[in-house]
Amino acid sequence: MNLRIFTELKPYTRTSYNKAVTKRLHAPLGQVFLTDRRVADRILQVENLQPSDAVMEIGAGPGNMTARLASTGARVWAVEIDPALAQGLHEKFADNPRVEVLESDILQVSIEDLVCSARRQRIKVFGNLPYYITSPCLLHLFHHHRWLEEIVVMVQQEVALRIIAVPGSADYGLFSVTCQYYTRPALLFTIPPSAFRPAPQVHSALVRMEIAPQKEALGIQDEETFWRWMKAAFAQKRKTLVNNWKQLCQPERLRRAMEQFGIDRRARAEALSLVQLAALQKALVGPGDGFTRARIAHKMAEDS
Repeated sequence: MNLRIFTELKPYTRTSYNKAVTKRLHAPLGQVFLTDRRVADRILQVENLQPSDAVMEIGAGPGNMTARLASTGARVWAVEIDPALAQGLHEKFADNPRVEVLESDILQVSIEDLVCSARRQRIKVFGNLPYYITSPCLLHLFHHHRWLEEIVVMVQQEVALRIIAVPGSADYGLFSVTCQYYTRPALLFTIPPSAFRPAPQVHSALVRMEIAPQKEALGIQDEETFWRWMKAAFAQKRKTLVNNWKQLCQPERLRRAMEQFGIDRRARAEALSLVQLAALQKALVGPGDGFTRARIAHKMAEDS
């Protein structure tokens, strides 16, 4: 479902959770707003923020979750691209020194500058991500992973399943590999459409992604080259890895490497773990460093 079709919310006068929210809100950028108090309570519980924490909220909207995040004593940067909503946030939190409103596109926010200006080492991220911006947003966060401690986001359930997917499943692909290269993701719980306004046509899910880059563990020397190989591996799902990588290496050389690591020569990328893909790529682009079949088995056991 493309959430960009939403235009304007109907008048909304709820006086509990949304007490300070303007009666008419515009959502031209794919936003849906969390209005279920029980879900908000549950999110705050799993966030487990401390007064010493700092969190960047993506898509703060009317500020419902912003207020709850700030109530923990943590410092909050509320990022909102919509000018009208950002103005409302400025007014709502004018007297709250723990909240700073940033009217900006999250893809234009320099997380490094933000963290350094606040004299922090790392911060946490929370957000309710529209479908159309989920991938670009997560890639932006991964690019700045050294400044992040964890990412907790609400996404469409189908996206959440892709984030946590295992090799051989229908949801597993390049997006899964990317998320699992930079983080340890976990699906915490699902959220029904009725928890949002306007109500989307699909369920959402809350996903926690603990920052845990795998570059060193996998022995990746050149990440640019590594991701060029990964993109090629998943470029055509119906083709075997040998076919997808034939422009990058000699097929027979790849077959020998697959045999060495105990991998079926007819395997597709969708059937192989990040550890297996990295081992094959390393074997084909340079001298090995003992990343053997035994090491693959050990790493897979650690990750299970």
